[in-house]
Amino acid sequence: MMNITQKKLSLIIASLLFFSSLGVKNCSASDLLSQTTEILQQKILVIQSLILNYNLKQNINASSYIAVDTSDNSVIIEKNANIPYSIASVTKLMNATIALENIDMDKTITLTDEMLSPLGQTPCLFSGLKISAQDLLKATLIQSSNDAAQSLSYFIGNEKFLELMNQKAKELGMNDTIYYDVHGLSSSNSSTASDLAKLVSYINKNYPKIWEITKNDDFWLPDSTASLLKFKNVNNFYPLDNFIGGKTGYTVEAKQTFASLFSVNGKSVAIVLLHSSNRMADTFNILRQLKTKI
Repeated sequence: MMNITQKKLSLIIASLLFFSSLGVKNCSASDLLSQTTEILQQKILVIQSLILNYNLKQNINASSYIAVDTSDNSVIIEKNANIPYSIASVTKLMNATIALENIDMDKTITLTDEMLSPLGQTPCLFSGLKISAQDLLKATLIQSSNDAAQSLSYFIGNEKFLELMNQKAKELGMNDTIYYDVHGLSSSNSSTASDLAKLVSYINKNYPKIWEITKNDDFWLPDSTASLLKFKNVNNFYPLDNFIGGKTGYTVEAKQTFASLFSVNGKSVAIVLLHSSNRMADTFNILRQLKTKI
């Protein structure tokens, strides 16, 4: 389960050398070295955090969770799976679904201050920038950029986009789910672990591209000075081979949230956690239980 040792570190270093070659055209040597060092440090911290939380063999503290075999939608384990909780940036999974169903990913849009108004500024997204839907989708899913998620909605209109998100929830039988914004900052965006497992299964069947993006740690865009910057992947399970994809979230109200897909004993399993104090440790402990049940 934790195959992230020397081989992974070697791949990380090789990747960083490749990233460096991309940035030479846009950064000074000192800026490039600083950024490359920061990226390496961040990757090491991610792996250290995974190892630390893997070793925390404790009770699952999430208020609600569920694990579902996506091959037949059977529930393997659950707790309070039908009680609604605030979901934070897990909202962005529905955002991505609506975007892929309604927007040509090759189309571009010019960003405005209104599009960039949500909390959380991304240096590579600035007013006047002409950017593709594809790049906004990646920024939304990889770094959980609220301004990217908001900007993506303007391809069809923010209100219409939000309406489609709620409509899709009803179509999928997510009867206890409601979205008040397209990015997840609103504490009123709420769902249940059971409902979100339905969304995970739907994405797995129809839009596996979403999972591919959430595992991507090789996404760069230039900022307003044309310096190439790397987007940080906040889905910290991405180095794991058995992590198929997923989306994390956090607000004070929601605490830590997670909707994901893992491979367990050859089966694709949707794992959803809501209102957790430590989603990483919780996820590893759920995976341990699943190993004995599948």
